[in-house]
Amino acid sequence: QVRLEESGGGSVQTGGSLKLSCVVSGAAASRLFMAWFRQAPGKQREGVAALGAGGSLFYSNSVKGRFTISQDNAKNTLALQMSNLNPEDAAMYYCAARVINVPVSKVLMAGAYTIWGQGTQVTVSL
Repeated sequence: QVRLEESGGGSVQTGGSLKLSCVVSGAAASRLFMAWFRQAPGKQREGVAALGAGGSLFYSNSVKGRFTISQDNAKNTLALQMSNLNPEDAAMYYCAARVINVPVSKVLMAGAYTIWGQGTQVTVSL
């Protein structure tokens, strides 16, 4: 059984940085299609970044140039480096995975993923 556990959330000021980590157990992260999502109160879950099994990278327009998704195969983890944070980035951040490849048209769609972590909270103050 594949499990995901996020960490690294916290509170930062506008313009600050955070690095989120997702530990994968039960499978090799390199064999999964993985992504980061976020959900703010009252809003739908939003895909922010995805990493395909072949190393393809995908970003939402709202985070492109500020967030970087990466994978550490030795530690079997997925990371999300976030910089230049603003209050619109505040949300619960979730790590997600799927055993088989996700179609390119769906890489940032929550419904395409079947495995989820419990989330880590990010707060951004002015």
